Order: sequence, then structure tokens, then C-alpha cells
Amino acid sequence: MTSLPLDAPEADEPLVAEPALPVLTVPRDGVPAVVDTAAALADAVRRLAAGTGPIAIDTERAQGFRYTNRAYLIQIRRAGTGTVLIDPVPLTEPDGPGLATLREAMDDEWILHAASQDLPCLAEIGLLPTTLFDTELAARLLGYPRVALGTLTEQLLGIRLLKEHSAADWSRRPFPDEWLTYAALDVELLDQLRDLLAAELEEQGKSDWARQEFEALVAGAATPHSPRPDRWRRTSGIHQIRSPLGLAIVRELWLTRDEIAARLDKAPGRILGDEGIAQLAAQVTTQPIKIDRTTLRGIDRFNRREARRFESSWISAVQRVAAMPRSALPPVAVAVDGPPTLRSWAKRHPEAAARWEAIRPAVNEIAEQHRVPPENLVSPDALRRVAWQPAGVDADAIEAQLAGLGVRRWQRELVVEAIVAGVQTPAAAEPA
Repeated sequence: MTSLPLDAPEADEPLVAEPALPVLTVPRDGVPAVVDTAAALADAVRRLAAGTGPIAIDTERAQGFRYTNRAYLIQIRRAGTGTVLIDPVPLTEPDGPGLATLREAMDDEWILHAASQDLPCLAEIGLLPTTLFDTELAARLLGYPRVALGTLTEQLLGIRLLKEHSAADWSRRPFPDEWLTYAALDVELLDQLRDLLAAELEEQGKSDWARQEFEALVAGAATPHSPRPDRWRRTSGIHQIRSPLGLAIVRELWLTRDEIAARLDKAPGRILGDEGIAQLAAQVTTQPIKIDRTTLRGIDRFNRREARRFESSWISAVQRVAAMPRSALPPVAVAVDGPPTLRSWAKRHPEAAARWEAIRPAVNEIAEQHRVPPENLVSPDALRRVAWQPAGVDADAIEAQLAGLGVRRWQRELVVEAIVAGVQTPAAAEPA
């Protein structure tokens, strides 16, 4: 016999289902025509300039389909203007009008959700904010456990948004009608969401925290992202490669694939999957290298249609490795910019481990007290660097070190005291 939970209804009491939330399926002003000509852009700029208040903005990209992270559609909404959908591709071509006039019409606060995802592709086409409000980041600072746009609109506005086209290939032309409806709805409620979150930030005394975070996003928006060196070392499955020769195979295949992907503007994984690169490299342990077309075709990823188009390129990459002197092979271990991995601290660096074991729980407790995710209170990298090599044992030295690591003032005010106490922890005993 199954027992009912204490709060379950009696057997003769009808179960009442939660009412379904209304689903927003059509923008209130309808779906506008896409702006893709100089004349249409001029009209959109006039309307946006005549609008009032903050500007909700979003972009659609083609991640997983294209090599670049460019914006293929820009959605903008402003009170008094309605929604504007802009196709930046023809407008930013060498013979296009450019988006300078659009930038001038967007000199008010921008409202974005997860701004760090959209700002790089907007900066690429010359669109930079002077001020912004990030609804996702605001929700994080407020302690919301789930901060996706759809989740927040349901929780705060009682409205569901359909998200079925978020991973579509937005480089397709023409845009399907249902995609444009989805895109317009993504900015439909951002202004309402912004106002509710701003009020909560004020109630919780976190408005200044948010302001500092948003200013940091604006300040960094114009700085191009620098790709990390040796990106090929992040190839999935590379952990199974233990020799410099095998790593050289990974490197040459990765670089060859990247060149092809950039030339074709295709996502690298659509040309050759990481698993194939790692599987081939794992077969190479000693010279001479014995890899030919038969070997390639015996590996699933290389035997797929797109990869077989470039079979000669893969063979050439392997041949380059075969001709390399040993000095040109990549090392198995590389110097790390920053502290070594945490798992090595207890045995090899007990003093740093002792500091870490004192600092981490103290900072986590502060984050819990203020209902902020620990990673939003202090970045894990900054915390590890201070624990590994503190600049001193007093508050001024630690605060200066944190500031140099990009930790904002509000964050430093909350954690400096706890970090100083952790830095002053007696050193752990040396291992026997």
C-alpha cells in the first residue's frame, strides 16, 4: 500500500492541476519586416531615435554551423518605436551603408540578457553600449537559482516564451517566418523584466553591485577577445595522447582543420570531429609514422563525407609531422599561467593548500549569506591566485592584489577580511 505524503489531498479530494501559464506566441505589434537595405535602415534609425527610454537588444548567431561568431540578426525594441529586426550581413558588406547611424540612435541604456554572449558580435560591427543592464547577471546577484530568459519571464511575469529556434542556423536566408517571430519575442519583455529586477536589486541593497558589474561589461566590450595560445590542446580526447609525436599529430590536424573551417566559414566540428583527431593520434607512438588513406578511412570521423573531401589535407598534415625533428614536437606538459592544479597543492605545496582550505569555505559562506553564487562573488581564478601567492598578509596588500585581478570594489569589500584571515593561517605541516 502506497502511503501519501503529509501534504497530499485526501482520497476523495479532487486533484487540482496548476493553471498553465499563458504562452506568448505573437509580438504585440506583430512581426516587423527585416531591415536589410540602406533605406530601411534609415527609417529604422529615425524611429529608434524618436523612441524613449532603455533599448532592449539581442542577437542571433549560428554557433555550431559557422566558423565565426558574427551576428546574423539583431533584435531591438524601444518604447515608442516597437521592435526592429536588422540583418547586419548586407548592411556591413564593403559596399553596404554600415551601422554608424544605428550606433548614434542607441545612446541610451541597453538591456541585454547574458550580455557577455552578445557584446562581442555587436562590437565586431561597431555597436558598443555606453551603459547597460544585464537581466541574467542581475538575477544572479539576486540569488535566483535559474537565470535563463524563459525561466525568469515565467517566474517574474507569469508568461512563457517559446525557445525552439535558439540553436537554429541563423546564417540561412531568407529567414523562416517562425524564426522571426521567435526572434522578436526575445526582446518583447526585456524592459518589463529589467524594471522588476532593478526594483529587487534596490530592495536587497545590491543596486551598486549591479552598477559596478554592468560598468565592467561596458568597459570590456571594446576589447577584442584574445584567443588562448595552443587552442589545439583543448581537443576532446587529447587526454589519451601521452607522447610528443601523438600531440604533434593532434596539433597539425587541428590547425589544418581550423584553416579549412575559417576559409569555408564552417564550424570545425562539421568538417572533422575532435574524436577522429584524437583516435588517429592515439595510434601514433613511434617513428616511422605509418598512416595512409586506408588508415584514415578506418576511423569513423574521417570516413564521413565532409572529412573525405579533405583527405589529402589530413595526409599532408601527418606527413609534416613525420618530417619534423624531435625538437619541433610539442611538449607533453606545458607551463601554466598561474597556479598549478589544486589537486597537487596538498602534497607539493602544503602552505598554499592550507590557505586555500581556509579561504574557500569562508568566501563560500559569505556568498551564501548574501545569496550570490560564489563565482559571482569572486572569480575562482582570482581566488586561487591569491591563495597560491598572496601579495601580503594585510588588508591593503590583498585588496590591491584583488583589484589587479579584476575583482570589483563591492566584491573586495565583502571578502578581503576573510581572505586576510585565510592568508594568515598557520602553514600546513610538511608531508612525511
